[in-house]
Amino acid sequence: MLENQKTGEVIEASTSGYLAQCYELYQSPALGSLVKTRGDDNLDILGVVSNTATLGIEPGRRPIARGKDVVSEEEIYRESPQLYKLLKSEFDVMVIGYSVDGRIYQNLPPKPARIHGFVYLCTQEEVRVFSQCLDFLSLLLNASVEIPVEELVIATLREMARSYGSERRSFLIEAGKELAVLLSKDYVRLKTILRGLKYDAGE
Repeated sequence: MLENQKTGEVIEASTSGYLAQCYELYQSPALGSLVKTRGDDNLDILGVVSNTATLGIEPGRRPIARGKDVVSEEEIYRESPQLYKLLKSEFDVMVIGYSVDGRIYQNLPPKPARIHGFVYLCTQEEVRVFSQCLDFLSLLLNASVEIPVEELVIATLREMARSYGSERRSFLIEAGKELAVLLSKDYVRLKTILRGLKYDAGE
């Protein structure tokens, strides 16, 4: 199994999700990526990236435009290297499961993530194992996040499908069937999600 890539550190946490800060500017994981961090009692808490942002370190103080007299964005950072210390990239994670001793549960953990806990990108193998069960979709569909929930579902399934290689279409078809059951009384939402996944499924 490939070693997990450390991508950030928890700076705020609740049972349903947490906020993580990246170690490098602009290095947030992709929307919908499956990540994990450690909770109490040796729990591995699993979640999906539900939003990313880059902002100033000082609360309420926005960055100012600096590029009027330069040719490229890179030149701005070369001339003002302190920007790397004045800006930060963060990402929100919505918790959709946890594991204990290798057993996966697709519901909320009994305790939240630990502050200063390291956040790792799940390996392709871990993503495949987790997504064999699609119970997490009900959590996603009822999420309270900054972006439209339908977009989060699309992004998550796209990211998970990458781990299936030549079987990605089969995975997306199964996910579509599960969504059809969960959204049987909400055709508009179902259609929005399926349309977003259409080309990923090879149609």
